[in-house]
Amino acid sequence: MKRSSSQKNEPQQRLRLTFSRGKDLKYISHLDTMRLWHRALRRAGMPVAYSQGFNPQPRIAIAAPLAVEVTSEGELMDVFLERKVSPDFFASAVSEQLPQGIVILGIQNVWPKLPSVQSQLQFAEYHVEVESDKEPAKVKQAISALLKKKTLPWQHSRGENIHRYDLRNLIDDIWVIDTNESTCTLGMRLRNNSKGAGRPDQVVLALGFSEPARSIHRTSLIIGEN
Repeated sequence: MKRSSSQKNEPQQRLRLTFSRGKDLKYISHLDTMRLWHRALRRAGMPVAYSQGFNPQPRIAIAAPLAVEVTSEGELMDVFLERKVSPDFFASAVSEQLPQGIVILGIQNVWPKLPSVQSQLQFAEYHVEVESDKEPAKVKQAISALLKKKTLPWQHSRGENIHRYDLRNLIDDIWVIDTNESTCTLGMRLRNNSKGAGRPDQVVLALGFSEPARSIHRTSLIIGEN
């Protein structure tokens, strides 16, 4: 039985990658990250599916852009393929074409017709290190006070525009991971979906720390049904 032309255009496989971005590449933009993956997939000879239309684009989708200066070990990306390949072969071949700083940590088959990975995303978790001489008890008190708030009006500037929003609505949880005489490491689970995306640097300010975050590391992206 022959397949219709529309069936021929449908991807035959969808692979979901978990990958890390280390310090070597923490200053590249989201657009540069996409270009990096396009190049690696092309050089590895992967049969990547393309979109239809006048300007076809490789069908790859990263769950959430990673801000400049943020490292990660939990990025998610879907790659649609025109024909099936072994996930192990895919990981091996593509890894050879990736620059230092990007590592494929996991790969699995996903049903091609599932909703987009972006639409399934709900939360992002971070480890955030800040300079602080606050006692651990004071840090925990600040966290408790923030989490008890029902609302937290906030704003930040984007060029000439001022963006106003409820920061509390974007915070699911905050906890202390470690403290010493000069630094404090916090864990954060922040909303990251169609209703908004929490920013760790804004949460640090809301907690009353005088210095910006020394480092921000995204540990995981959490997906689920909307």
